Amino acid sequence: MSYDLNDDIEKIFVTEDQIKEITKRVGTAINKDYADKDPLFIGLLKGCLPFMSDLLKYVDIKCSVDYLKCSSYSGTHSLGTITVKGDVPVVEGRHVIVVDDILDSGRTISAVKNLFMQNGAKSVAFCVFLDKPEGRVVDITPSYVGGLVPNEFVVGYGLDYEEHYRNLPYVGVLKEEIYTK
Repeated sequence: MSYDLNDDIEKIFVTEDQIKEITKRVGTAINKDYADKDPLFIGLLKGCLPFMSDLLKYVDIKCSVDYLKCSSYSGTHSLGTITVKGDVPVVEGRHVIVVDDILDSGRTISAVKNLFMQNGAKSVAFCVFLDKPEGRVVDITPSYVGGLVPNEFVVGYGLDYEEHYRNLPYVGVLKEEIYTK
């Protein structure tokens, strides 16, 4: 018997068609702003993967791509500390665009910005698929936002709960009974 992840979703928040519109809109804006800057896109693993992959289909400027594995979450709760795993990409003298699935508390992105600026980045911009301003505890505003999300627990399209649901092709609100067991 197979398990259907869709049964754990209360409602769909962002559809597959809306995702395509968002990635095209954001990619077009980045093309305009970075036309002659050869930016370095750095995706924050693991959640960035679907969004960054789709976004780059609409980026038609000279650029480079790298990744950074870091986290501040365990289950549904922010830990308040940032853990960086592996090598930090070389950013010296580069315009960096950090790509992530969601901006919630702001702790991770703030720490990443400080890290890259200390390592000599020319500039650091943030591109997030979803922004959840209600969860913000650090004063930071992303440069590029796909959409806003209310203070609900969303999964899919890279967003996870305990490493599951990232593979859903849409963003949905997780049923509360799933994460309060």
